[in-house]
Amino acid sequence: MKIIIINGPNLNLLGKREPDVYGNQDFDSYFAQLKANHSNVTLEYFQSNIEGEIINKLQETGFSYDGIILNAAAYTHTSVGIGDAVKAIATPVVEVHISNTFSREEFRHHSYISAHARGVILGFGLKSYELALLSFTNP
Repeated sequence: MKIIIINGPNLNLLGKREPDVYGNQDFDSYFAQLKANHSNVTLEYFQSNIEGEIINKLQETGFSYDGIILNAAAYTHTSVGIGDAVKAIATPVVEVHISNTFSREEFRHHSYISAHARGVILGFGLKSYELALLSFTNP
């Protein structure tokens, strides 16, 4: 099974940025743990702060992977283009958020991705990624 995690803007700052919201662990160390704990899965990781690069990666992987775990971060609430890319591809996408977006600012309550995603997991910290991964490996 081949799964890619695609992270959006500012998630490269995990461990440094708003630790009260996002925790103290950086994503690279979390990803290494995730790979070690799920060695039966080929896991890849991509992060970009640029909307077009995220769309390109979705299109590039959207017909050749078994699953995509997508945390589009702030683009979740603003990018019709990323939502359209998720709708256009064949690979199932699970939308993930580290925080519970519904307990935050009102503008974070809307997602342009959710309607086209296989499912949405939010509010479980970095564990949200593992829950998304399990949704592919233990359907």
